[in-house]
Amino acid sequence: MTSDIISSKELKKIDPVFGQTSFDDHEQIVFCNDKDTGLKAIIGIHNTVLGPALGGTRMWSYNNEWEALNDVLRLSRGMTFKSAITGLNLGGGKAVIIGDAKTQKTPELMKRFGEFVHSLSGRYITAEDVGMETEDMDIVREVTPYVTGISQNKGGAGNPSPITAYGVFMGMKAAAKFRYGSDVLEEKNVFVQGIGNVGEALVEHLVNEGANVTISDISQERLEEVRSKYGATIYGGNDIYGEAMDIYAPCALGATVNDDTIYKLQADIIAGAANNQLADEDKHGKILQERGIVYAPDFLINAGGIINVYAELENYDRQEIMRKTENIFNTTLEILDNAKVNELTSHSAALNIARERIATRKRENSK
Repeated sequence: MTSDIISSKELKKIDPVFGQTSFDDHEQIVFCNDKDTGLKAIIGIHNTVLGPALGGTRMWSYNNEWEALNDVLRLSRGMTFKSAITGLNLGGGKAVIIGDAKTQKTPELMKRFGEFVHSLSGRYITAEDVGMETEDMDIVREVTPYVTGISQNKGGAGNPSPITAYGVFMGMKAAAKFRYGSDVLEEKNVFVQGIGNVGEALVEHLVNEGANVTISDISQERLEEVRSKYGATIYGGNDIYGEAMDIYAPCALGATVNDDTIYKLQADIIAGAANNQLADEDKHGKILQERGIVYAPDFLINAGGIINVYAELENYDRQEIMRKTENIFNTTLEILDNAKVNELTSHSAALNIARERIATRKRENSK
């Protein structure tokens, strides 16, 4: 007879979900599993005080399930603050699907995932993220209305990547205004790390403004393609973090500003599209502040995508999408000025504003 009871010795080896470093009073975590389609997914709902939790679905080949859990916790938390600081009536959520998007994603898998989303009755609304396309959201839409970022010919706002890139561009120009006294990026040396859909669109904006753009990516094919289109320089060195540059724009996965890289960085400004760029928000935010490196908070300047998909819920037009996204420039400048005056890190200054909006709404709701 075998026992189902785990010994205390074995328990010590298991990190509880609530004990994860990234767990920040999340309201709900849903583990989704379907043997027939091979679906293994996690949906994280961080906070719904301001509204339903909206955030994209990422499909990635994680090294293990704990890594996937940590990612969805960090991402969903970031979405809460992204919506709050942008003034949207949305909460924060995110989903990850464990697997290779190029070889394991199928229509059946996406529909099954959509059914799990539907089972949450609107508490979580999904959209595309890394490893996902607008067409994938169209498939999800077949089984649930709780999805945004669907094709324009189906009534959606379409691919949010170009709008995300434009918001990052606005945030970068605001950081330049703060650092240099001018928002003109002509002749500035900008290193863009990661040239997916958002990274490529950012490169286009930068090249059009006359910046000197260097690109880095794990795909040599993408590098050649983007160089051919825009004339950017492909990075050929071994350590991008140690290179002299004006602006570092991380546009791939998060935590590239960490213990190993932060003292190597020679940039004046960090402004990119990646989520959770600081591996340790407090520690690394303070080090950047001490080193005089201007950090444009990622959850603020990469909010163009959520502004775009939010239009599907609120039925506002393209002109309003662009107006809200352009306003990222003003908000970024205000936060950087606020941080300087109050001797805060820019991340803390932005977080305080987002948290205060949530707290105010919570007080109103409790009356």
